[in-house]
Amino acid sequence: MTSSLTQVRIAFVGAGSMAEAIFRGLIERGITKPDYLYVMNRSNQTNLDRIHGQYGVQVTNDPATKEAFIQQADVVVLCMKPKDVETSFQDLKPLLSERQLLVSVIAGLSIAKMERLLDTQMPIARTMPNTSSNIGLGATGISFSSTVNEANRQLAVDMFEAVGIVSVVEESKLDIVTGVSGSGPAYVYYFMEAMMKAAFDGGLTEEDARKLTVQTVLGAAHMVQQTGENPAELRRKVTSPNGSTQAAIEALDGHQFSEGIASAVFRSAQRAKEMGEQIAVKTL
Repeated sequence: MTSSLTQVRIAFVGAGSMAEAIFRGLIERGITKPDYLYVMNRSNQTNLDRIHGQYGVQVTNDPATKEAFIQQADVVVLCMKPKDVETSFQDLKPLLSERQLLVSVIAGLSIAKMERLLDTQMPIARTMPNTSSNIGLGATGISFSSTVNEANRQLAVDMFEAVGIVSVVEESKLDIVTGVSGSGPAYVYYFMEAMMKAAFDGGLTEEDARKLTVQTVLGAAHMVQQTGENPAELRRKVTSPNGSTQAAIEALDGHQFSEGIASAVFRSAQRAKEMGEQIAVKTL
């Protein structure tokens, strides 16, 4: 596959599940080679050894080697936890340059605050991927600083298209992206938990409860994707007047199902914003 990332050196600061999802996607889809990928963390050498053995990427938690990796990189991907931002940004500040593209997957941390904390005008892509990136079915929202040129935009989009779909949005919309797709898999898992429990409580075996629930959710998602129809219309088609599905929908409405989902989305978005603000307050 031809890509703008073919010979781009990418340094991942943080070696957690999201970083792994991204570099695994890049490698498995043949977008780049392991030699061009640098992965580092603060202390977990065991995880780095596993990552090197599994993917062949270059790894380190040695401070001097980390500095070299970051300075050599064309793209630096920030994958650290919010609690580690203060220390990590202090270490990164003297190592970054405006020739590099900075990619952040840190929830809630705005581009303007990253520029202030790092005292830089380097090009920045702020992203919100989700955990389904681990299986190549991720959904990522992405926004760019004013200093990002078209080539860097394409680099960032190519990187996240390796693990799913990408929506380029205004930065002011990224918190709501967090509420919808960033946290969204958890809502679906929670829904599935409830369906499986009800199935089991109704007399099905755990195996059948799981199998039927998983296939139902999978099939419904594929129906929306493949038909292109509005979910409301598909719901209408399977809801016969006075039938069992209508009774079920009325039961959900009685528990304010739609309102609950909307509340979850907006609370997640609000919390993402709060987290970003807390990072800035502690760091400045």
